[in-house]
Amino acid sequence: MSNLPAWASFLEEELDRILPPATEPPVRLHRGMRYSMLASGKRLRGCIALASSFAAAGDLRAGLPAALAIELIHGYSLVHDDLPAMDDSAWRRGQPSLHIAFDDCTAILAGDALLTLAFEVLARPPAGERALRCVAELARAAGSRGMVGGQHHDTVPGQQGLGRSEVNRLKTASLFAAAARCGGIMADAVPTQLHTLHDFGEAFGMAYQLLDDLQDREGDLAAGCGNSLLEADEAAVRKSLMGYLTTAKQAVGRLGSRAGYLADVLDRLDLGGALPR
Repeated sequence: MSNLPAWASFLEEELDRILPPATEPPVRLHRGMRYSMLASGKRLRGCIALASSFAAAGDLRAGLPAALAIELIHGYSLVHDDLPAMDDSAWRRGQPSLHIAFDDCTAILAGDALLTLAFEVLARPPAGERALRCVAELARAAGSRGMVGGQHHDTVPGQQGLGRSEVNRLKTASLFAAAARCGGIMADAVPTQLHTLHDFGEAFGMAYQLLDDLQDREGDLAAGCGNSLLEADEAAVRKSLMGYLTTAKQAVGRLGSRAGYLADVLDRLDLGGALPR
């Protein structure tokens, strides 16, 4: 039986521990940070960091600082994505989005604070060279050459030069790849292991985004809404999804006997009817 639900609960307990108390001034800001981060989630990125640490050296807890930092970065991105100027989403993880439950200003500042807390967590003693490498990995994956750049291409009109696959790689897969690499780095993985962990994380992230696109289309069609994913495109997306899943499974195989937890993470993808028919 998979340990991932227990891992997700463990990560939420650790997030509760490291987030500022709700009673510490500025109270509204800290309440907002906790509201967004402690809502129940799958914690897939954090679980990938932990599983990658175990795959590299059999040491689960070595990857914990990286797992927490990645969850904080992902959390900040969701808070900002939900804002009216971005995706304008009113709900997140079964509750009103932060800007709805609080206000736009608190949501912006809470997102900023979550991002900076991520790097504080990594830099806390006894941080060393491995943590420094993770700081660079996460800053690159979350910045203009990664997640933020992909989101900009996805939301700002008139962007040119990037295809859908590259936008997905930047917006989604870059942080999954960083989760896998940072878990490995914190466990002192050798270069060949890091390369394979990167392959797993990126392929997982690409599959995750394609699956999300397919599920969005099915939901829109069921609701009688239009969707930009045409039927012809859908067949190509399903084929690409299968390819990325195969790449991720091959990476798990190359990592050896300790990679079973990564296989469990892969199994957590809710494929439903998404694979090619």
